[in-house]
Amino acid sequence: MPATTGGHRRLKLRRAAFARGRLTIDALERLATGFGTAVLALLTALLVLIMLLGCLIGLGGKLAPLALRGLRQAADRERRRLSEWGPDLVEPGPPLDRLKPALSDPTVRREAAWMVVHGTFGLLVGLLGLTFPIHAVQDATFWAWWWLVPSDEAATAALGLWIVDDLPSALAVILFTPGHLAVTVAVSPLLARLQAWPGRRLLAPDPDADLALRVAHLTATRAAALDAHAAELRRIERALHDGAQNRLVTVNVLLGAALRALERDPATAREPLERAQSAAEQGLAELRQVVRQILPPVLTDRSLPDALAGLAASCPVPCRVDADVPVRAAASVEATAYFVVAEALTNIAKHSGAARAAVQVRRRGDRLYLQVVDDGRGGADARAGSGLDGMRGRVEAHDGTFKVSSPPGGPTVVRVELPCGV
Repeated sequence: MPATTGGHRRLKLRRAAFARGRLTIDALERLATGFGTAVLALLTALLVLIMLLGCLIGLGGKLAPLALRGLRQAADRERRRLSEWGPDLVEPGPPLDRLKPALSDPTVRREAAWMVVHGTFGLLVGLLGLTFPIHAVQDATFWAWWWLVPSDEAATAALGLWIVDDLPSALAVILFTPGHLAVTVAVSPLLARLQAWPGRRLLAPDPDADLALRVAHLTATRAAALDAHAAELRRIERALHDGAQNRLVTVNVLLGAALRALERDPATAREPLERAQSAAEQGLAELRQVVRQILPPVLTDRSLPDALAGLAASCPVPCRVDADVPVRAAASVEATAYFVVAEALTNIAKHSGAARAAVQVRRRGDRLYLQVVDDGRGGADARAGSGLDGMRGRVEAHDGTFKVSSPPGGPTVVRVELPCGV
């Protein structure tokens, strides 16, 4: 029993370390992309400043469309970046092209405030957050290139504690690496949230506009849900017509042939009866497959992790499932999560050329988070009429979010967030 308890404790520690590592990597990615949008905001601020100076010599009207368009594009890029890591920030649409109406527009004023704050404060936070991992890499590799550095700068690498003039003293710089890594793990998530705060606060739409956009979004998602439901009914009808119904027709014909054979020569009735039995078994198997696609029995009998483990086991591509769902969600939510994973694994097996895939499921509070990753060729496009459209429709019908990242060369990452329901 003590050995078992110790094993569980070590497993929990490994899982916690892995989760912290993923959190740190995500935070560093957010800081790096935030640093990029901060540079863009700073350049946009320079463009706006040029426009304002141009107003003094009568060129403001000509420069205003360019500056306002640049401000909106920079703000929309930050909205898209933040939407990748949290609740969606809806883009407000095309910018105004005249200065006077723009100055009275609350959205433009908030975007201008974000531009100033993110171009200064966000830039400094990004620099600070990226400094620690850069120093960790520098310390870990200093022994390989210390001889290229002037002696006074080499001493700086050792924080002035010793003179770096040979390989052993350069190797000793590695001792600083754990400290920089520890600081990186400790502060990166906090700095990433701090860098994102101005955008979350200033780039969100007005409450009235947000409500209107919300109503429009819900109307569109409900229409998409109806379309997805109709498509699902057509799929089931085709599956029954092309599969089980044809098998039953075959069984009926074979049974008729067997009855006629019994009247003529009973010895010849065996073959059509055996063929009828085989057709009936195939029809039953196809009916079970259709039923599983509607609502897998394992979801009712066991749990979502068990159902996903079954999907992974039947996937031609080696797939790992990491599920942490201590409390079950609503049946419709679990069915949607199952459908997304099933469709994603089907796409991976057919189109990705991947060698590995991974499924991660987490329940945090009243939200279910799902992620499917493969190491294939990438290039998946939901706009090309692929199965991603159907996945998005089912997710958004539950008021969830569906995001796909699939650059050419991979990897492809499908992220889904669903309200768990009751």
